[in-house]
Amino acid sequence: MRYIVGISGASGVIYGERLVKCLLEMKQEVFLMITDTAKEIFKHELNIEAGTYFKENEILHYLDYRDLFSPIASGSFKTEGMIVIPCSMGTLAAIANGSSDNLIERAADVTLKERRQLILVPRETPLNEIHLQNMLTLRKMWADIVAAMPPFYHKPQTIDDLVEAVVRKVTSLLGLKTTEEWKGRGQ
Repeated sequence: MRYIVGISGASGVIYGERLVKCLLEMKQEVFLMITDTAKEIFKHELNIEAGTYFKENEILHYLDYRDLFSPIASGSFKTEGMIVIPCSMGTLAAIANGSSDNLIERAADVTLKERRQLILVPRETPLNEIHLQNMLTLRKMWADIVAAMPPFYHKPQTIDDLVEAVVRKVTSLLGLKTTEEWKGRGQ
């Protein structure tokens, strides 16, 4: 299956890094875009050069987020869906308002118009009314909003455990089995 992944310039690029790894481990084809700001955040938060960290191969395709002539800019290019992780509030606003100034925004617009699954993972707090309105607008268009709010019922021991919990929420929405169901108390 094919998925588009956009990593925009918001803190929390570790979520995008882990999602890409997870999808590749599951042998899913990934079309990846990373904004310039996100590349800077990769350096700052993870000490990673994002442009060389992800190695292009037969299932990982690295795309320039400025290239509006990319195949994913067209609805005729079939995918199962798209994930923007993390999704900056600027990117979220652009998608909510139909802006297509870069390939992440255009691919998200195409994903919505073709009624494919769009998952946005905002990672900002507190949220103002504009942020909330943009999220509501996108939800009304059937986009999934998965705020980077990790659960604690699985008793996380590390930051990696928290990151994995959010990534599993995303892969679960994609219909990709990555975890057991929570059984609840006494089960």
